[in-house]
Amino acid sequence: MPWLMRFLRRYRYFLIFSMLLLACSVMVVRQFILNQSHHVELREAFILLHAKGYTNETQRLFQKLLAELETLPNGLVMQDYQRTLVLVDPAKPDQSNLVWRYHWTVSNELDKRAEGTLVRALKIAHEP
Repeated sequence: MPWLMRFLRRYRYFLIFSMLLLACSVMVVRQFILNQSHHVELREAFILLHAKGYTNETQRLFQKLLAELETLPNGLVMQDYQRTLVLVDPAKPDQSNLVWRYHWTVSNELDKRAEGTLVRALKIAHEP
């Protein structure tokens, strides 16, 4: 056991730093997962309230979804696109349908992000 005490004394700052780094990493990952699940819950509540005819509440959730759309990761935006695609006909514009408007906005956001990805890919292709 004296070797353990010697080891702990010698590397105590490194061990404290490592434990602190591990704890912070766990908290960051946990918060990331919570944010994603909050968005999914918000989207599903939006769809449910729209289907049940709660216009004012649906409008409020629509505004919340639009406000956070630009900060969402690509995977969540794609999930939103796929989830709303089965609920609306994208070929028939319907400005009065908030789900259709959200689907259209998500589709445009995906197109905008795809352009950025394309520009980066072209830049990489032209590098020596």
